[in-house]
Amino acid sequence: MLCDEYRRVVYFFLDGSLGQRKLVELETHLEICHDCEARTAIHRRLRAFVRKRLAPLSAPEHLKVRVVQSLRVAE
Repeated sequence: MLCDEYRRVVYFFLDGSLGQRKLVELETHLEICHDCEARTAIHRRLRAFVRKRLAPLSAPEHLKVRVVQSLRVAE
C-alpha cells in the first residue's frame, strides 16, 4: 500500500469498516511508514476529541419531572 491509498482508506480503517485484505495492507503500511502512522494517531485523537465533545447530554432531573407533569396535565 502506498501513502496515497492510505489516505483514501484511513477513515474506513478508523471506523472499523475496512475489509480484511485492506486492513492487513494498511497495518503493514503503518508498520513501515512513520508519516502515515503519525497521521493515524492524529486522526484518532481528533476523533476521540470530537466524540467527547459531542457526547449525549441528559436533561436535568427537575426538567424531566416538569415535562412529565405537563404531559399529564395536558391529558
